[in-house]
Amino acid sequence: MSKTRIDSFLSDIRLISSEQADIVESLREMALSTSRTVSEEIKYGGILFSDPTPFCGVFSYKQHVTLELSNGAGLNDEFGVLEGSGKTRRHIKFLTVAEIEIKHAREYIIQAHQNAQNDA
Repeated sequence: MSKTRIDSFLSDIRLISSEQADIVESLREMALSTSRTVSEEIKYGGILFSDPTPFCGVFSYKQHVTLELSNGAGLNDEFGVLEGSGKTRRHIKFLTVAEIEIKHAREYIIQAHQNAQNDA
């Protein structure tokens, strides 16, 4: 994916809300740090992360940011933060940067990445 397209996307979010941009950038760094082979692309209005199959995405909305977990229904929700009732996807909502740690985002991203690797 074009680095300039992602940078432009992040800049647009920052113009609307610096807090949301900080959340998106923190979650993005976590997703990219799971493996050197993770790719990212702008898709569905957010940033989608794959390795080689999609495992998560980060989306900024008017009032919050969500971390979408592609096969979230199959994850161990040890901390009880996953939302959604669809067949496979689950998400975590973030209103502040502090919630990233409080809601254990890194653990869910790692778990989602590992599951995607096992399914590939």
